[in-house]
Amino acid sequence: MPAVNFDIRRPHHWLAFGFGAGLVPGAPGTAGTLVGVPVYLALSPLPLWGYGAAVLGLGLVGVWACAKAAAELGEGDPRAVVWDEIVGFLVTMVAAPPGWLWVVAGVVLFRVLDILKPWPIGAVDRRLRGGWGIMLDDVVAGVMASGVLQGMDWWLGAG
Repeated sequence: MPAVNFDIRRPHHWLAFGFGAGLVPGAPGTAGTLVGVPVYLALSPLPLWGYGAAVLGLGLVGVWACAKAAAELGEGDPRAVVWDEIVGFLVTMVAAPPGWLWVVAGVVLFRVLDILKPWPIGAVDRRLRGGWGIMLDDVVAGVMASGVLQGMDWWLGAG
């Protein structure tokens, strides 16, 4: 992993690097996803429309922050840029059942899909560039993970 020039004075660095989670050696994406957990817990009391609006806003801000940080680092999708993992996890948890078991399942499902990048995640990852490319493959992974969570909830009869 190339040297990361995190600049504490730049707000887009704080966001793109997931408040520093992207600087964790070895597994910055997982660290970023874990930062998403307290963000999810803060947003989860909102009604569905409010949660969705907040996630959309965080995603749009992420397009800007990730694009700007990636351009400064001279990379297409730097490993240290993890705001996309935070937003992808938040997408995973849209309308998720309450409880820690579901949060853990959401983290695991999202990370597996984000790492393996099955179709269409991999196609989005390969075709899109810039801030949209950084963000959208994780949003697609979040949509797929959310679908699996919803299916698990239905199958288990918890919903």
